[in-house]
Amino acid sequence: MSNAEKLKVKEVIIVEGKYDKNAVLQAVDGTVVTTGGFALFKDKELRSLLVRLARERGVIVLTDSDGGGLVIRNHIKGLLPPGTVRHAYIPPRPGKEPRKRKPGAEGLLGVEGVTPDEIRTALINAGATEPSQTEQAVQPVTKRDLYEWGLSGGVNSAKLRKELQKKLDLPGNLSAKALCEVLTLLGIRPV
Repeated sequence: MSNAEKLKVKEVIIVEGKYDKNAVLQAVDGTVVTTGGFALFKDKELRSLLVRLARERGVIVLTDSDGGGLVIRNHIKGLLPPGTVRHAYIPPRPGKEPRKRKPGAEGLLGVEGVTPDEIRTALINAGATEPSQTEQAVQPVTKRDLYEWGLSGGVNSAKLRKELQKKLDLPGNLSAKALCEVLTLLGIRPV
C-alpha cells in the first residue's frame, strides 16, 4: 500500500493525543478518538463514551510504545467489554518527534513519529476491518444539521446541545464538530 492510499477502518481508533490523531488520520480513513493522555483516568464521560463506542463499533487501541502508553492501554483494556477491543502496536524505535526539543523519557518514537505505512501495518496486524457498504453509506451529521435542529447558532442552542448530550449519555463538553462526529458514529439523527 502506498503512502497516498488510506486504509478504511470500521473500528474506532483510540490514541493518546492530538498529534497522534493527526498522524493516524494521514494513514487511515476512519474515526480517531483521543484520551488526552492520562486525563482519561479522571474523565468519566469520556470513559463512558469509549465503552459505548466499543460496544457499537469495536475499538483499536494504538498508544505509544513507552511505559505511559502501556499504562493507558491497560486502563482501556480493563474498562472496555471483552471482545470489543483490539490492540495495535507501533515498533519501539529510538528517536524523537520533530516538534519536540528532546526525546521522551524512554527515547522512543511515539505514534506521531512513525510513518503512515507503519501505522497502517500496525492496524492491519491488529485485525482492523473495512466498513461494510451500509456503514460507508451512513449520512454524516453536519454543523448545518445542528443549526437546522436548533443545536447551533441560536439563542438557546448551547443549552439544547447540553440537554441532548445528557439525554444520549454523551460527554457534556463536546464541541459542535465532535458532537457531529459522535452522532454520526452512533448512527443517531435526533430529529
